[in-house]
Parts: sequence; structure tokens; C-alpha cells
Amino acid sequence: MSVEGTWHLSVSTPIGKIKAVVELRERRGVLTGVARGAGEEVPLRDVALDDDRLTWKQAVTQPLRLNLAFDVTVDGDTLRGTSRAGRLPSSKVTGERRPERAHQE
Repeated sequence: MSVEGTWHLSVSTPIGKIKAVVELRERRGVLTGVARGAGEEVPLRDVALDDDRLTWKQAVTQPLRLNLAFDVTVDGDTLRGTSRAGRLPSSKVTGERRPERAHQE
């Protein structure tokens, strides 16, 4: 299963919902990605896909400086799971993959 593409995420945190966009790419069997949200762009670390389970880590500085660990299940163009920041409680994550548009130039 491919998880490549642009994903629109919603993370339900104790301080409210946070929206983010995650772009995932695969090159030579290695998944990489970046996350954009709250005015910053950060690289994803340790991106791994095991069957339908997708995990990654990322650091953010907005609204707080945190190291986040995501653990989601991918089902086609949707994903559901959790994000955890250290000892804080897990936050619910949902997301949808944006359809890729054919580029004509």
C-alpha cells in the first residue's frame, strides 16, 4: 500500500484542534516527509510503514516546543490514530489524503 501524497490532518489536543498538512514521498523504498502547520515546516523523522500502520516523529515549536510521535492506521485515503508528546496524554489524529491532480504543461 502506498501512503505517498498530501495528507490533511486534524489533531485534537487539550488546547483545541490543530490542523496540519503532511507530505509523504517514497524514494528507493525509503519514506520521507514534511509537515506544515502553525506557520512552520518541519521534517518528519523515522517514517515507517508496517502493513497499514504508519509511524513518524517530528518536532514543533508552535504553539509549544514539543517532540511528537504519531501512530496511525491508514485505510485507503483516510487515517486515524494518535499523536503523543512525551508524558502528555495522547491526542486523537484524523486525516484525509488530498487527491493528486494531473499536471498538464
